[in-house]
Amino acid sequence: MTWTAADLALHYSLFRVTERVLLTGHSHQAWPDVSFEGQQRAWRDAAEFVDHKWERAEAQASLVRAGFHRLLNDPSGDIALGQNTHELVTRLLSALPLASRRTLISTDGEFHTIRRQLDRLREENVTIVTVLARPAETLADRLAAAVDDRVACVLVSSVLYETAEIVPGLAHLAQACSRHGAALLVDAYHHLNVVPFDIASLGLDEAFVTGGGYKYCQLGEGNAFLRLPADCRLRPVLTGWFSEFGELERRDATDHVEYGRGPARFAGATYDPTSHYRAASVFDFHQRHGLTAERLREINRHQVRFLKDAFERLDPDPNIASVVPMPDERRAGFLAIRSPRAAEIVRALHARDVLTDSRGSILRLGPAPYVGERQLRDAIDAIDQAIR
Repeated sequence: MTWTAADLALHYSLFRVTERVLLTGHSHQAWPDVSFEGQQRAWRDAAEFVDHKWERAEAQASLVRAGFHRLLNDPSGDIALGQNTHELVTRLLSALPLASRRTLISTDGEFHTIRRQLDRLREENVTIVTVLARPAETLADRLAAAVDDRVACVLVSSVLYETAEIVPGLAHLAQACSRHGAALLVDAYHHLNVVPFDIASLGLDEAFVTGGGYKYCQLGEGNAFLRLPADCRLRPVLTGWFSEFGELERRDATDHVEYGRGPARFAGATYDPTSHYRAASVFDFHQRHGLTAERLREINRHQVRFLKDAFERLDPDPNIASVVPMPDERRAGFLAIRSPRAAEIVRALHARDVLTDSRGSILRLGPAPYVGERQLRDAIDAIDQAIR
């Protein structure tokens, strides 16, 4: 299917994507208009079926799980859904044998979901080993070298959230974890639906993978997932009654807590299913318009390269702003620009209806498929004004 950014933008009218430059693709992409119809359908189902709405809600959840299965290219694992990655990651952490394996390994480049929780566990005398995330090209090898029989889990991103650098060599890390009986959790939030992901080719068949719909998937809040390896038998201490939702009528009195099958093992409790109606509508929209991860990667690489080349032609003082260096093939969904004035530049851009963000000294420019080249040029002009 051939279309331009202008063609696609027609489907995102409620987010006014033609009236402002949304370089928020790495953080909060616009939702297609069909997602509003999905939200309305959730309300109508609740009004019509009241407490019997859950069969319909589960049908939407199944479509969402199928969408994440496609993006992971994963025929064997199970997909547990949650409102955010934190609730899913903490359920996984609660299932680990931390009494006998007191060590968790992570990096200094993880998003706050993992960073903060590990900081708190450190205060409870869990041993947290923090490996430098950079250089990213050797990160997986350095993590693998740190794994031993005392390690319960290694937690690492497949794309670093601050700079968009893809972390290579995760298969080697997965092998080290398997060899020592440690779990591996891969945070794929900045990978999914902007860089093709393939469980088998990445060597992650036995890994846990987490991510969600808030960024490149365009699903909005309430659409996180945890991919479980096939035949996972972990028993989360943090467990909700939805894990036995289908067995409540047949539940026998027992001192042993039973878990549901497959993804129900990591289920929580009563939730707002509106997000799944919205997400199912968006996944269907993507399929109908040929917005595969491969196509989106092609579009994104062209846009990021355009931004990079145009910015470098400005020839700014490198002490004021410079592109974070990395091989082009290892740059994921956004352009990272290092600047001591990053937050100030963000505010100046917002004043010109160019929306983006910063993390510390890193300005992040995240295009999306509905952003046209004229808008990208306008963004570079605004940056030129801001840094001068």
